[in-house]
Amino acid sequence: MKYSAKNTLAIVVLVMIVIISSCKKSDDGGTLLPVITTPDPHVALVLKDVSYGTDSLQKVDIYLPANRSIDSTKILYLIHGGAWTAGDKKDFDSNVIVMKTLLPQYAFVNINYRLATFTGINEWPTQINDVNAAIDFVTNKNSYYQINNNKLAVMGASAGAQLALLKGYNFNSNHSIKAVVDLFGPTDLIDLYNHPANPTYPLMLQIFMSGTPATNNANYVSGSPLYSVNASVPPTIIFQGTADSTVPMRQSDSLNLRLTNAGVTKQYITYTGEGHGWAGNNLIDTYNKAAAFLVANNK
Repeated sequence: MKYSAKNTLAIVVLVMIVIISSCKKSDDGGTLLPVITTPDPHVALVLKDVSYGTDSLQKVDIYLPANRSIDSTKILYLIHGGAWTAGDKKDFDSNVIVMKTLLPQYAFVNINYRLATFTGINEWPTQINDVNAAIDFVTNKNSYYQINNNKLAVMGASAGAQLALLKGYNFNSNHSIKAVVDLFGPTDLIDLYNHPANPTYPLMLQIFMSGTPATNNANYVSGSPLYSVNASVPPTIIFQGTADSTVPMRQSDSLNLRLTNAGVTKQYITYTGEGHGWAGNNLIDTYNKAAAFLVANNK
């Protein structure tokens, strides 16, 4: 098909009409502003790989339920594990599927964060900074997503649980995070360095924490949720396998004791003979207990 100058002019005019019709005037009747279409809150929506930063790993997956609103729709943030050097948000995809059936009115945000390397890139506190940035990004768009910023919970596994605990304990000044779900997370990095369950841990932590506990104690303390426990931290549920050789049970034991002494609402669930994660009936039990804890405490 050939286009004449007349046809080309008609196309340009049509495009201009479409652009103009998608804009509205500013309040003072001056500059034209683009109209931002808000997703229909009556329809469930899944948004994959939404960027909250400039790095390729600074992305989140957002799952929005149907009939959501700023008043009623609570949020569960999920943070994957991987020793801060590996893993991906997709590791939690199956968890999202199950938790959506148990908490159908919740929105879910599955977070990726920049990973540390053994060459010293993205060392601490890059990961907690990214978790904060991801949650801030969603918080600033709550009216767009139609979700409640004041009824949040965080859930993490292993290193992701350490990040979830730190978010709830150290970066929660407005008390919007009402509950934390800790799946076998490290809670005391000084202890993990001095009494490693794996002989590679001290070297890994020395690179990740930019030194040893003796040379950079501040980083180890800031990365250890155990030292941040006080009476005002949010209710916490801990899950731990008794045979965990990655994050020793004493890490969860210590957190449980600190929470008890501080008078914090908490539950401590252990699974005899289980290691660093589990499946089958124990996993079903974990999902059910975690969901019940959130229902009871994210109010």
